[in-house]
Amino acid sequence: MTDKIINVIPQELTAANFAAYGDVISVSESAEHFAINDGHTIRHHNLADVDVAEQAGKTLLNIFRSTPLAFPLPVKMMERHPLGSQAFIPMGNHPYVVVVAPAGELDTAAIKVFLARSDQGVNYHKGTWHHFCLALNEVSDFLVVDRGGEGDNCDVEKLDGSLVITLAE
Repeated sequence: MTDKIINVIPQELTAANFAAYGDVISVSESAEHFAINDGHTIRHHNLADVDVAEQAGKTLLNIFRSTPLAFPLPVKMMERHPLGSQAFIPMGNHPYVVVVAPAGELDTAAIKVFLARSDQGVNYHKGTWHHFCLALNEVSDFLVVDRGGEGDNCDVEKLDGSLVITLAE
């Protein structure tokens, strides 16, 4: 990155503007859904492509507890998981910030920032660059669907902090 400070305000998270990075996990009329349990439950079906099979990987369910950071926030790192997808589903009522860049070599000019509502999860496609989970307002828990197994599944790139996330007031 350059020495110039670049301020970025998160954009709204939608399935369309996030499709290049992964899946938005939320209840939506456009998602496949149908009644189950004698009509007492609506199943919103197949909301994300969980991809963990690389090198005999297995699916893990985790809870990550994320502490909010101060904004404006300089972006000082990005990570990716080359062997599997990674999904974050909020377990509370707080929005959070999603920072992503396309898979491949990290292109800091292609970093995008989204504001996710508390009723939206995200599933990062295998190899998608992302910042660790950025809770807003309060400590927040996230159900995380991740890959376990052999192989190095986390690449981290340190950045200079010249990209700064600013929240709209």
